[in-house]
Amino acid sequence: MRKAVNGMIAARNYEAALERIQKEKEGSYGRKNQVLYYLDLGAVQHDAGKFKESDESLDKAERRMDELYTKSVSRAAGTLVLNDTTTEYRGARFERAMVNAYRALGFAFRGDHDAALVETRKLSRLLQEYADVYGARKTAYKDDAFAQWLTSLLYEDDDRPDDARISREKSRAAYEQYAKVYGTPVPRLEPAGEKGGGELVFIHYNGVAPRKISKSFSVAWRDAAIAVNATKDDEAQSGQAINAINAGLLGKSISVAFPDYVQDPFQIAGSAVEAAGVRAQTELAQDLAAIARKDLDEAQAVVRTRAIARATIKYVVAKAAADEVAKKYGKNSWQHLLAQAGGAATAAATEFADTRAWATLPAQFRVARLRLPAGTHDVLISYTGSSGSAIANQTLKGVVIRKGRRTYIHDRTAL
Repeated sequence: MRKAVNGMIAARNYEAALERIQKEKEGSYGRKNQVLYYLDLGAVQHDAGKFKESDESLDKAERRMDELYTKSVSRAAGTLVLNDTTTEYRGARFERAMVNAYRALGFAFRGDHDAALVETRKLSRLLQEYADVYGARKTAYKDDAFAQWLTSLLYEDDDRPDDARISREKSRAAYEQYAKVYGTPVPRLEPAGEKGGGELVFIHYNGVAPRKISKSFSVAWRDAAIAVNATKDDEAQSGQAINAINAGLLGKSISVAFPDYVQDPFQIAGSAVEAAGVRAQTELAQDLAAIARKDLDEAQAVVRTRAIARATIKYVVAKAAADEVAKKYGKNSWQHLLAQAGGAATAAATEFADTRAWATLPAQFRVARLRLPAGTHDVLISYTGSSGSAIANQTLKGVVIRKGRRTYIHDRTAL
């Protein structure tokens, strides 16, 4: 379904994409993936300019994500029995943060700057909470540079220069951190054109979100014990995992599955916007794909510890069953060998990584700003490939610029 929906988004056929997502609510999504359903739905509604409907969908996702986040650890312990997909999806940390970013942008596009500021402040508090819970040193995504930059503009729009200055400083500091962690350049994000009139802020949602896949590896019991001991400080369940490893020392090896991201290619690498004789290239303001990969990397110690413990428990259960068969029919009898093979096959068949992810996110946010005379303008957007050659154009007609005010617009590409 992901490939089909992204194809519809690339073709700007948002109604078809929404219809497909809604059709799969009780199918591909199901009860355990309702958070993903509302995330995907809300993002495509946002792309289509249905900002009110998008906010309602994302609000449902946000509420459920917060409920699941505050659940007791006892629920998480159940994931050791089979695999992580048996639990309700609560979203990655960066996905939860992007909910507030999307809602803030939606309000900005609707001209409701107060509501947009509420969302950016919620995002800042959320990231601070993550830093407190997971440890500031272990969390690269401590602050959102793009959201802080947007906040500074919104404060300026609200004639709050001191608050705007503080947010600009936070944005700059966060962008410098981005450069170190994600290797992305620090953008200027300054407006082009002569002062006076009003300003156009164009946000280009580009590319497709990285896709999660399942990888696996095999480890000897001794190696597995080392792996669990190496990550025990990052996982409250490590004691259970170590006990399981010790209980299975008579075995030889286990197979473990864990998730990883792959980036599907997209052609568009840059964009420019032009109106009333003023032209500006967009700059990369948020590399969502890089944030997603880093967020998963930081979680991998926990993911792998849980996966090793889960695979160990499955092996111990299967071995105990095979030993009972051996007592009855003799060791290495065909019944015993069949029981061993069946237990191993069952353990392998049920051990796969959780590859669920917010599929309708873009890979990037790109930004351009233009100072324009007050009035109504047609805005030409040109999209280019990695070589700089033109790939596509898009014209947004009737964009209203008011004197002394900002107008926020966006466009989505997934080619």
